[in-house]
Amino acid sequence: MKLNDLGPLMARRRDGGLSFGFDRFRADPALAALLHWPDDVLRDFLFDHGDNGHFLDDYGDVDLCAITWELETIPAAAFTTMPTGESDAGCIESYAADPVYWVKVRPPEVGRYWEEHGTWLRPPLLIDRRLLDLADSGLQVLEGRTRVGVLCGRLREQLRVAPAHQAWVARP
Repeated sequence: MKLNDLGPLMARRRDGGLSFGFDRFRADPALAALLHWPDDVLRDFLFDHGDNGHFLDDYGDVDLCAITWELETIPAAAFTTMPTGESDAGCIESYAADPVYWVKVRPPEVGRYWEEHGTWLRPPLLIDRRLLDLADSGLQVLEGRTRVGVLCGRLREQLRVAPAHQAWVARP
């Protein structure tokens, strides 16, 4: 099953409006029988972005059933060179240009968490680039581009940043 194959499910989610919440989405037979992903990943990737044109361009042909998700600890420095999908090239850098602003426009608990812990409240989603191209290597930011941009900007501006951060990582 590929992201592009979920068009009918995404249409049902859109057409159902508020009545088609995450619990109903997660229980849909198109997902429940095939994907045994953590709820955070299902929500942040498929429920929130499964019909996003940029995501479809970049990840539409990825075999979703071939992905195993693990919560991993990644060194802060690794995020500074991590790309995102081609369709969103440059967006991490744009968030990094003004990390204080991007934290300020979030709920207050986000800013407090950055100040107290030097990291994000919710782990972003990363994908092993071999899932996109077998000849490639390294990790790519799938979802959480703002969070990673804020991290990179905070590092550059020498604001409080933890040495390592939790992230959901998709691996083959």
